Amino acid sequence: MGRAPLHPVPVAAPVPQSQALRPAPAPVAGRGQVRETSDRRTLVVGRGISLQGTVQDAERLVVDGTVEASTIQATELSITHGGLFKGEIEVEEAEVAGTMDGTLTCRGAFVVRSTGRVLGTVRCRRLQVEDGGQITGRVEMITDAATKLELSRAAESAA
Repeated sequence: MGRAPLHPVPVAAPVPQSQALRPAPAPVAGRGQVRETSDRRTLVVGRGISLQGTVQDAERLVVDGTVEASTIQATELSITHGGLFKGEIEVEEAEVAGTMDGTLTCRGAFVVRSTGRVLGTVRCRRLQVEDGGQITGRVEMITDAATKLELSRAAESAA
């Protein structure tokens, strides 16, 4: 029984303090700037995972598995191919490549990809449906006039 030959292990040379890697300053979201996606509080529900209940404080929701929720408010919703969302959600931007079943209010752009399927009620300001994408249910376009009407109705019912 012989010993196995030793292989040299590469060793990194020390880096001078002045050249050491420092974390880059976080981008500041300001007027006319878009926040970095990596900077957002993101909840990813992975493939094969089911989530039921309430989601709070997630700015970005990525659904690759199954989510059943009553009311969610977020900035961005992404349902990937194979993902399923059931419930009610209110977002700024949304993209559906999987299945959305319920009520979606999207104050900005709503995109249904070619593999996307939407069942229920959708309210959005801008709508894009790729060839093959499906919407079954009710679609309402949000306009400035509709927003003003809703605000006046809310004020009347509060009085």
